[in-house]
Amino acid sequence: MTDKPTMSLSESLTPERRMAFYEAHKPVAVMMILIVFLLPFAGLFVYGLIGAVASVMISILSYYFTPYLMERLGLRAGR
Repeated sequence: MTDKPTMSLSESLTPERRMAFYEAHKPVAVMMILIVFLLPFAGLFVYGLIGAVASVMISILSYYFTPYLMERLGLRAGR
């Protein structure tokens, strides 16, 4: 029995793959919505403008890389 090859990082960054992942994993999608919208406010509150800018960058990167990382950890969109 052979495993399906894991997708590469560039394949996981396509909008279709990201949409399929977030549609298949609703709790992860809700968590990402909270992170994307609330993390910049937390950064602004804690570190000011620099914290807000840094947390916006972190939230955007986490939105794009979560499907790839979750698939690497064993949580696939097709399950």
